[in-house]
Amino acid sequence: MRLPPIPPSELNDEQRDLVDTLRAGIAKQFQGFQTARSDGALLGPFNPWLHEPRIGRAVWELTEAVSACGALPDNARQVAILATGARFKAAFELYAHVRIARDKGLAPDKIVTITAGQRPADLSPNEAAVYDAATALNAGGVLPGPVYARVQAAFGPRGIAELIHLVGLYAMVCTTLNGFNVPIPDQQVDPAP
Repeated sequence: MRLPPIPPSELNDEQRDLVDTLRAGIAKQFQGFQTARSDGALLGPFNPWLHEPRIGRAVWELTEAVSACGALPDNARQVAILATGARFKAAFELYAHVRIARDKGLAPDKIVTITAGQRPADLSPNEAAVYDAATALNAGGVLPGPVYARVQAAFGPRGIAELIHLVGLYAMVCTTLNGFNVPIPDQQVDPAP
């Protein structure tokens, strides 16, 4: 971990303002996994965002905007996020979204296969379209027309737009996690009580 978590007592005014916004969003959208140490210091991508609050606020606003789109069902969103996390081998991303995907009803065998970087054979046609698009986007280059058309046919113009932005957002989140070597919580040092 290259950036130490910042205890609440050490936050400056700009960080304190952002942490309040992040905590409210975390409570609303990101349940089921550890997002803070026992002393209240945020973990995961939230910590690097606090270290650079102007960037952190912009990324958080993008996160909220993409989350509010609503064109993709939860299972499709989680397929795309897990495929992106697997592509980048982002430990914290996979730790968090395996739990979210499970809570949103994605089958455990699908979760395991996607996080291993493979395409599950039993994806629904819509899940398969999302997986194929996320995988193609994460590989780089132009999204192939037939893949784009499958997602658009399944979820409409707003759905394909949401998916493209979602994959881009989570590629950035994964890059942040990997660049700052953010571990899963049981690998992070919690201050002594």
